[in-house]
Amino acid sequence: MKQIPQISKYMTVVPHTVDYEQTIDKAETLMRENNIRHLPVTRAGKLVGLLSDKDVKSVLAFAGTDPAKVKVGDVCEDEVFTVEPAATIDEVAEIMAEKKFGSALVVDNNKLVGIFTVIDSLQALAEVTRQKFHR
Repeated sequence: MKQIPQISKYMTVVPHTVDYEQTIDKAETLMRENNIRHLPVTRAGKLVGLLSDKDVKSVLAFAGTDPAKVKVGDVCEDEVFTVEPAATIDEVAEIMAEKKFGSALVVDNNKLVGIFTVIDSLQALAEVTRQKFHR
């Protein structure tokens, strides 16, 4: 019987990050240029939160708000879902679905090593389905 793959097989390794003190306009540019929807937030090199494209859009939607003056730390989510690289994909996907999380930050010995997103889970599903049905 095959083992369920670990999250490390499907995660994005060492993702882009944004500093807590960075401005939203800079974060939005980084997200757009790299075609990503989630940015781990760091402060003095330590993981402290997660900024999503929804967080950025909420700032941009407020009339009169200058995204060059709003700090990432003012709008990011400070409670993040973290997993270890050895966590299995089914465990992580189940929690993400249950809690409606768009991503899981993969941490090894308190160091950010990757991110696993809903898009990654769909790619994993496609791969597993192809293997199962020999396409």
